[in-house]
Amino acid sequence: MAEARVLPVAAAGIVLSRRGRRLLDVPEFEISGTGLTVVLGPNGAGKSLLLRVLAGLIEPDGGRVTWAGRPPDRARARRLGFVFQRPVLLRRSAVANIVYALKVTGMDPALRRARADAVLRDARLEGLASSAARLLSGGEQQRLALARALALAPEVLFLDEPTTSLDPASTKAIEDMLKTAALAGTRIVLVTHDTAQARRLADEVVFLHLGRVLERGEARNFFRKSAAPEARAYLEGAILA
Repeated sequence: MAEARVLPVAAAGIVLSRRGRRLLDVPEFEISGTGLTVVLGPNGAGKSLLLRVLAGLIEPDGGRVTWAGRPPDRARARRLGFVFQRPVLLRRSAVANIVYALKVTGMDPALRRARADAVLRDARLEGLASSAARLLSGGEQQRLALARALALAPEVLFLDEPTTSLDPASTKAIEDMLKTAALAGTRIVLVTHDTAQARRLADEVVFLHLGRVLERGEARNFFRKSAAPEARAYLEGAILA
């Protein structure tokens, strides 16, 4: 029996407010197909909130989210991976973090270690398999968090500013992992405010400002001549109020 799907991940009429301020106002939004979508915009634009709403981590004040046409549910939650800006790791070794995640899914015990070793190699962490996860460097921890998410073979993977404050080598390693995963068929949605990173990775760009989606389209068109004045100003380095 085929495993239940989550794509398309869709939102309709999403409204989210805090202390009288509207933080999200998104009439419609959908993630489907293949490739890597970058959600771009200044700090405070609502990028991270949109990702959390789509992932079922935050309940909006209005509107609804569906996964493959149905409301989000725990049974399908592992089909939608999420990597946070600050990695959340267990107090155990690097390899044990991945093996435990695979155990929760019910994977055959005979297959767990081989799968964990494979994703550690992809993350260039094989030499640190037995090291305590929480004693790894910031870049190594984030690569481990990404490897753990990919080990579960998610249908779609959301990432919230995963390379913020990381050194260039760790940033490149994570970007390489994302490119490989996207080519292998995992639908990637990456939040960033880094226009250089967006240029390197994006197949598609979604531009948010003040909680609204102002533009969405192919990356090459967006960076060549964006339609929204706010997007053009942002790409030119202006500070958006």
